[in-house]
Amino acid sequence: MSIFGTMKTAVSGMNAQANRLGTVGDNIANSSTTAYKGASTSFSSLVLPSTSGNYNSGGVETKVRYSVSEQGALEYTTSGSDLAIQGEGFFIVQDTAGNIFLTRAGSFVPDEEGYLVNAAGYMLLGYNADGGTPTTVVNSYDGLVPVKASNSAITAVATTNGSLTGNLNKSADPVASGGWASDNSATTDVDMDSILKTSVTTYDEYGASVTYDFYFTKTADNAWEVAVYDASTKSTTGSGSFPYSSTAIRADLVFDSKGLVSVNGSTTDFSLDVGGIDFDLSGMNQLASESLISKGSANGSPAESMTGIQIDSDGTVYATYAKSDPKALYQVAMATVQSPDNLKLFTGNVYKPTADSGVVTIGFAGTTGFGEIVAGALETSNVDLASELTEMIESQRSYTANSKVFQTGSDLMDVLINLAR
Repeated sequence: MSIFGTMKTAVSGMNAQANRLGTVGDNIANSSTTAYKGASTSFSSLVLPSTSGNYNSGGVETKVRYSVSEQGALEYTTSGSDLAIQGEGFFIVQDTAGNIFLTRAGSFVPDEEGYLVNAAGYMLLGYNADGGTPTTVVNSYDGLVPVKASNSAITAVATTNGSLTGNLNKSADPVASGGWASDNSATTDVDMDSILKTSVTTYDEYGASVTYDFYFTKTADNAWEVAVYDASTKSTTGSGSFPYSSTAIRADLVFDSKGLVSVNGSTTDFSLDVGGIDFDLSGMNQLASESLISKGSANGSPAESMTGIQIDSDGTVYATYAKSDPKALYQVAMATVQSPDNLKLFTGNVYKPTADSGVVTIGFAGTTGFGEIVAGALETSNVDLASELTEMIESQRSYTANSKVFQTGSDLMDVLINLAR
C-alpha cells in the first residue's frame, strides 16, 4: 500500500461527502419549491487490483438520484389555475424557444396574452376541445397547443339544437277544435291540464336571445298537438299571451300503448324544426299523471366575454361566463415514462426523457396509468427537512474523518522526506 494511494482514497472520500452535502444543500434550499423532488447521493466502492502482501486502496464513487416518482403532499390554494397531480404523470410544458419538457410544477397563472405559464416561465400544453372530445397522439407531441385561459373578445354561439322532456297527462280531456293553441285564439285557456305551456330561450348568430313558447294541446286520445310561437310576438294586452302576431310552427305527437312517441306505428325519435333549430321531443311521454316539463335545454350562448376558467379532474379547461353555461376550450395533456427516476433534470424543475427513463406516453388525467388533476392545489416538495439535517451532520463527520486520513498520510510523507535529509 502506498501512502500516496491512501491520500488519494481520502480525497475521493472527501469529494463523495462534498457531493452528498451538495444534494443536502439543494434539498434544503428547495424545500419550499413547488413539486421539487429530493436529490440523494448513492455511494459505490472503487476497487483497485492488489497483489499478495501489497494492498492498493481504491476509493468511492457517487451518483446523484432524484426521487421523481415519490408523491409530494398537496397544498390547497385560492387560485383555480394552480394545478396538482394526484398520482402518476407529468404536465407537458414548453419554454419560449418551443422546447418541450415534463414537469409536476403546476403553479400556472395567465401571462399578458392569457396563456397559462408556471413560476419558472414554462407554458402549459393541451389539446383543443372546442371541436368536441379531443384525442391524443400517444407517442408524440403533435397536436399540442398552449392553453389560453383568458380572452378579451366577445363571442356568441348560435343555437342549433334543443330538447324537451316531460309528461303529458293521458287522463286529460281533449280540447275541442278552435281552442287549440295553433288556432291562436284570444280565449285559449293555457291553465288547463289539457294544454301545457313552457318556454325555451335560444340565441341567434349575433348572440341575441330568442324565446319560443311551446304549447302541448290534447286533440284526441293518444294525440297531442305541439305549437311553437316566437314569444316576442305575443299579445301585450289582456292577461294571456294570445293572440300571437306570428304563425305557429306545429306538429302532431302520437303516443303508443306504452305512452311513448310513435311515428307511423313505431317508436322512434321525433324532432321539430323551430326556426332552424332542431328540437328533440322524443323524451315526451303520455302517462296518467299531471302534465309537466321535467327538463328543457338548448345549446348556444349569448354575446359575452369570458369571466374566467374552470378545470376539471380530467384536465378539461372550461371557459366560464356570467350568463351562459361553461364551454370546453382545451384538455390538458399528461405524460408518463416507464422509469421517472431516470429522467434528466433541467433548471425550472422540468425533465426530459433519457434512454434509461423510457419513451414518453401521452394521455389524459384519470385514465389508466395517469393520476387525476386537482385544481386549486399545488404539490409540495417531497423533502423531509429532519432527514436532510441528519444527513448533513453525517456528511460533515464523514468529511472530517476522511480529512484526518489525508492529514495522516501527509504527515507520513513528511517523515519519509525527512529521512532523506
